[in-house]
Amino acid sequence: MAELDLNRRDFVRAAVGSGFAAAVLPVTAQTVVKTDSAGLRVGEVTIPLGDFKMPAYRAMPEGGRNLPVILLVSEIFGVHEYIADVARRLAKQGYLVIAPELFVRQGDAGDYGEIAKLLAEVVNKVPDAQVMGDLDACVAWARTQGGDTSRLGITGFCWGGRMTWLYAAHNPGVKAGVAWYGRLVGASTPLTPKHPVDLAAGLRGPVLGLYGGQDAGIPLDTVDKMKAALSQGSASAKASSFHVYAEAGHAFHADYRPTFLKGPAEDGWQRCLAWFKAQGVA
Repeated sequence: MAELDLNRRDFVRAAVGSGFAAAVLPVTAQTVVKTDSAGLRVGEVTIPLGDFKMPAYRAMPEGGRNLPVILLVSEIFGVHEYIADVARRLAKQGYLVIAPELFVRQGDAGDYGEIAKLLAEVVNKVPDAQVMGDLDACVAWARTQGGDTSRLGITGFCWGGRMTWLYAAHNPGVKAGVAWYGRLVGASTPLTPKHPVDLAAGLRGPVLGLYGGQDAGIPLDTVDKMKAALSQGSASAKASSFHVYAEAGHAFHADYRPTFLKGPAEDGWQRCLAWFKAQGVA
């Protein structure tokens, strides 16, 4: 598989959403999707949280008002070019999209060349409660930027997929979520006290889970446990759904990585858009 000629020296991000995270270089050349910004307002913004200013990538139709809002939660690699491109894809559908840098207090996720070190020094130090508060701040900011937060959706990949489930249980204003291969079970720790399966019954908005049948990190028996928990819960929990792509592994939507599978990625994207529309986000 061909690879883009990118190395550590090439990776110096000028702004949030530009370049690729160091840990994923080199990226696969022939599969990288490029979405232009024609007709959009895009770029880095800052979200106020008291005295702290959280960087984020924002994409929205130029001049748009009263737009439905989607929170876009990244993988462990932070808000690099892939996440920014997904934001532009959603903005082309008429959404105000906010992709916040949720690791920024702990470190620069994009600057780590080793995944194990990134997890140990940054990602695993991020409290779930901090993420929920940061996402709440994004919603509040969206209201000041032409966003209609009565039509609020959330989607995320891998780490962000897990956060999608958690936020759908946290914020009663969430109308719908789409979780791409987010971990569903885990040990309770001070930073991660509850996992999606523990919160499933209390979902405030229905979630569509898009998962890979060959994902070694998310065994299908954990999907079954989540389905069982959802079936005993709220109306939103019972309205939630899964689609498992038998042939896919982890990160099948990540078009810049060897894990990308065109068929499941494209089908999942259409299911994602249809889910938001059906649940009243669009």
